[in-house]
Amino acid sequence: MSKKPYYEKDGFKLIHGDSLKELKKIEPKSIDMIFADPPYFLSGDGISCSSGKMVSVKKGEWDEKIDIDKKHKFNRKWIKLCYDILKDEGTIWISGTMHNIYSIGMALEQEGFKIINNITWKKLNPPPNISCRAFVHSTETILWAKKNIKKAKHKFNYSLMKELNDNKQMKDVWESSLTKPSEKKQGKHPTQKPIAILEKIILASTDEGDLILDPFNGSGTTGIVANKLNRKYIGIEQEKEYLDLTIRRKEIENGK
Repeated sequence: MSKKPYYEKDGFKLIHGDSLKELKKIEPKSIDMIFADPPYFLSGDGISCSSGKMVSVKKGEWDEKIDIDKKHKFNRKWIKLCYDILKDEGTIWISGTMHNIYSIGMALEQEGFKIINNITWKKLNPPPNISCRAFVHSTETILWAKKNIKKAKHKFNYSLMKELNDNKQMKDVWESSLTKPSEKKQGKHPTQKPIAILEKIILASTDEGDLILDPFNGSGTTGIVANKLNRKYIGIEQEKEYLDLTIRRKEIENGK
């Protein structure tokens, strides 16, 4: 018997637990779209810049550096589990930086996916490079993939994307600022994504009533946007503080 969800209301479900265990409990081929922002495994003793202040890059135990073999093994495991629960016509979006995205790309192909697009998120206000020994890190990559099945036709709301882009085909470079302070009123997560990015992703590849899953819920931005756009949502998260943050955002900001 599966345990009771941490939170469930109005098609919005939060599950407390380890994704590698909880994904196995999701019904096979039941999910229309998956968005994932997995650990980048970059935390250590380094420094970065946030709001003009020097800060540690240590985000938490879940993001501690591990060797490449362990990293790739982890990525293959959770991506395989996502393949099993995704509908044949469904798609998966995965966000990452240079620290993890190359392993992600390889793991996707190894586990039966075909990459549709390589989206580059160009940050309009990236933090400066304090070390002055490298270029400013001003982009993140979002890979969009489908199952590598010949007869499966994935969903892409082409006309809507064109309409949102002044009636021009939308390119694979998206410009957006970092997450706004207004989106962190109820608390924040160290890798929180902007609502604007998730809105494009969800509008591009789902319709109202579709079921979206995020195996690394974090602050719940995927769910907040899904709820706002009348999609159903399942989020999995092992840290209770972030589940509570997600609930506050959902009930206070979305008013549902």
